[in-house]
Amino acid sequence: MTGASTGIGRALARQFVSHGFDVLIVADESGIHGVAEELIGAGGRVTAFQVDLGSPAGVEALYARARGLDGPVTAAALNAGIGVHGRFDETSLEADLALVDLNVRSIVHLAKLLLRDMVRNGEGKLLITASIAAAAPSPYQATYAASKAFLHSFAEAIGYELRGSGVSVSSLLPGPTDTAFFARAAMEDTKIGASTTKDDPDVVAKAGFEAMQAGRASVVAGSFWNRLQMEAARHLPDRVRAAFAASQTKPGSARH
Repeated sequence: MTGASTGIGRALARQFVSHGFDVLIVADESGIHGVAEELIGAGGRVTAFQVDLGSPAGVEALYARARGLDGPVTAAALNAGIGVHGRFDETSLEADLALVDLNVRSIVHLAKLLLRDMVRNGEGKLLITASIAAAAPSPYQATYAASKAFLHSFAEAIGYELRGSGVSVSSLLPGPTDTAFFARAAMEDTKIGASTTKDDPDVVAKAGFEAMQAGRASVVAGSFWNRLQMEAARHLPDRVRAAFAASQTKPGSARH
């Protein structure tokens, strides 16, 4: 369970624990140990591991830690991710590349390692957190939305490849959720960041966990508005979808 110190990842950890899983929860901040203490006693065994997945060494360290647990990994939620906000030519190159490393490369790396073991064992479930941002070009968070489009396509493609193997891959597509994401991405002055109608991370996590358990290819979690946006994206041209996204994510848009 990566990205489990806050938000959707933390809520997913609660889902796993409440359903009797022994859980390894992972984040790059020390608060992950407090989450483990919170979850202990709610169900299965909980182990915290602090590691930065933004590097290949971090992913390999996590995989080694998971392999050291009792029994094989039968289910995993890959949820770690960050956002970068602003006009692309003005944002930090280092920040954009760090986003690609964490949101994309680390997911591919860890999924490769875990899925090989799952297929070898003939069973397993993988949940990858994408976003409804995957449905459209998203100005002012271009690398973030592109990373989520990659993850959604990646999850559905490998899920198709693994049909009949005993292993399933599910894509979780939440909309704006009441987490620390918008503050961390410096998006509090945007319409989407300032909105008071964000989804509850527990509701999102429940939908994701149930979809994973059922082996569904994807689930749009949260409000009806999220599902409506995903459906509309199938029919509207990219230019229209990008304009709508920009109205929600443009810096200062909360004041207009």
